[in-house]
Amino acid sequence: MNALPLPSPLSSSAPDTTIDLAAVRAGNPEALATVYRQHAAAMLTLASRMTASRADAEDIVHDVFVALPESLAHYEERGQFGAWLIRLTTRVTLMHERRASRLVSNDSLVLTTPDVDAERDVLVADHVYGALRKLQPALRHVFVLRVLHELPHAEIARVLGISVNASEVRLHRSVQQLRQLLRGLA
Repeated sequence: MNALPLPSPLSSSAPDTTIDLAAVRAGNPEALATVYRQHAAAMLTLASRMTASRADAEDIVHDVFVALPESLAHYEERGQFGAWLIRLTTRVTLMHERRASRLVSNDSLVLTTPDVDAERDVLVADHVYGALRKLQPALRHVFVLRVLHELPHAEIARVLGISVNASEVRLHRSVQQLRQLLRGLA
């Protein structure tokens, strides 16, 4: 099977089209452009939230797309293609952060979330994302993947290379720290 129906649940505004995986594997620019149009926004949002840097997130998405034809050799065409791309983006983001081995910058984080109306509650959004930036990367990664992208703990554990229990503990700690950081906001 070399074609997948879309839209993916990760990109609800994507048109109902088909991706020709054989063409993507071959590096066909039109096929890659189709994948980019339908999935890049979700990938960029995830990478931005995990790295707390728009510039780093753009680099990560670029790296994913440059290596996509080769990466598809590992895609078994089980499950949803969009979910596989999100897992791939998560792995590339983690590798990028390990290579960088630097503290997370507090100067740029994309303020995009389905639960916060940025035009109406800019101050609240700034506080929430400021608190999210203050979390340790390990805690922030689990929080972003579980709460904002709704991945199950088993999938988070597999992607991050930790146990399911560690994922649950990190989520609990991140929620506790966020509550403490946001105390007095309500």
